[in-house]
Amino acid sequence: MAYHINTDCISCGACAAECPVGAISEGESIYVINPDICIDCGACADVCPVGSPQPA
Repeated sequence: MAYHINTDCISCGACAAECPVGAISEGESIYVINPDICIDCGACADVCPVGSPQPA
């Protein structure tokens, strides 16, 4: 099960820099996680200052 980024995202990029598989990219208004690549490690959630990445 992949993580997803909710609308609390402030587009700081901390999650993308921490993702070990490169599953996170900058979307149109917030960062997005590619569920086909996400390994469900939670590294993004650990570094997010607003708790935006959540388990799907």
